[in-house]
Amino acid sequence: MACDLLISKQNEVYAKLICERYVLKELSEYFTFFVPGHQFTPAFRNKIWDGKIRLVNLQSQTIYLGLLKYVEEFCDERGLSIEYDKTRPDLQDEYSAYHCQKFSEQLNLHSLGKPIGVREHQVKAFVNAMQNRRILLLSPTASGKSLIIYLLFRQFLDYQDLKGLIVVPTTSLVEQLFSDFIDYSSETDFNVDQNVHRIYQGKDKHTDKKLTISTWQSIYKMPSEYFEQFDYVIGDEAHLFKATSLVHILTSCINTKYRIGLTGTLDGTKTHKLVLEGLFGPVERVTTTKELIDKGQLADFNIKCLVLKHPDEVCERMKKAEYKNELEYLILNEERNKFIKNLAVSLNKNTLILYQMVDKHGKILYNMIKNTEKIGNRKVFFVHGGTDTSDREEIRKIMETENDAIVIASFGTFSTGINIRNLHNIIFASPSKSRIRNLQSIGRGLRKGSEKDKATLYDISDDLRTKGYMNHTLKHFVERSKIYTEEKFPFKIYKIELKHGR
Repeated sequence: MACDLLISKQNEVYAKLICERYVLKELSEYFTFFVPGHQFTPAFRNKIWDGKIRLVNLQSQTIYLGLLKYVEEFCDERGLSIEYDKTRPDLQDEYSAYHCQKFSEQLNLHSLGKPIGVREHQVKAFVNAMQNRRILLLSPTASGKSLIIYLLFRQFLDYQDLKGLIVVPTTSLVEQLFSDFIDYSSETDFNVDQNVHRIYQGKDKHTDKKLTISTWQSIYKMPSEYFEQFDYVIGDEAHLFKATSLVHILTSCINTKYRIGLTGTLDGTKTHKLVLEGLFGPVERVTTTKELIDKGQLADFNIKCLVLKHPDEVCERMKKAEYKNELEYLILNEERNKFIKNLAVSLNKNTLILYQMVDKHGKILYNMIKNTEKIGNRKVFFVHGGTDTSDREEIRKIMETENDAIVIASFGTFSTGINIRNLHNIIFASPSKSRIRNLQSIGRGLRKGSEKDKATLYDISDDLRTKGYMNHTLKHFVERSKIYTEEKFPFKIYKIELKHGR
């Protein structure tokens, strides 16, 4: 072999690595990482798994196509020569912002009965996707990802007659995306229903329509052959695709020339980023929340961090308590829950309270707020994982028309992918350090509405420090404050004494 490493495209998922065994082993070590949090998994604790993820398969000598730029870096660092069999697998297509603008004008785009244009960052995302064929678009929540997806769908349909798959995490998002498509094409004769098939629980998984929108739960058990029919795949909320079932979907799409992921957030770990880049392609930041706020495209946003200082005797008692015990103390704390209730009732306009545990916290807050005399005629809703999809959608629609409703919802149901333009206040009732969860939750309040141009997050944390000891949930708040700083969100810290008998 004339070079140290020959790369051959196996299909639209994998590249074949042809080289000496020692080079392959070095590559394998280079692309082997500990999975964040592996030490807490039963498989690791029971010594079934070593806690590592390996992105090079030694047996098949393959790697994800999306990681080839890192393979090139590996070779460059070691002075190894590299060649590609035939053509490089990720050559760019020619496509420009001018083409995108002309194309969008032809579509006669509308929303809520009014004509709309394509914003600069949406043009950038669309052009990058078309040029690169495989890409992971990092665009913040509320930046208009559904319009980007619609533009891609129409481009693939109108000019290339391609068959595609869009994968989303929830039934609500299937219906929401379908509804958005109808909205965008409302002033044209384009028939969305004739071209788009929806799959979720109980729906037929086979169709002749050119586009399928499906929850991943509905199709991940389908045989690999099912996914070979698709020419392109789009993964919405792409940060979730590290899960085994979602990896299966992407790796089964062996004929998909175009592989496009969209997400507002990554968890910040190298392992997560590399898996997603391998499946989709390189990360491209489209814009930032701060840029969109500065341009007036998102609601003005500020954060009030409410740090509750608990009594000294409680702090001493909870000193060095395990996280689960600390969390249980906090969510069951009557004075803390009263504080949240009083805060929610005192706020004007629509308010979303996000919690973690349904029975131990969510239900308690709901009953306290619903039964308080000060609530008056305000509508109060309780949402959790068991709430029917149609009921969630109905609540969302009510929030769009109401101006003074309160929704108590679990993070899992209302923090991801739910579009509410008319949301003014968000309360974090349960502490968390998850970057993705926090940014997704914040995104619920960033959309502008006809009567809304600003929103506020009330981040509740708890100070149980004593004699130099810092409690778990306060550490989580420190992590959240780092996120706020990185994202350039304005925030202010308020220290509040939480006393018994309040």
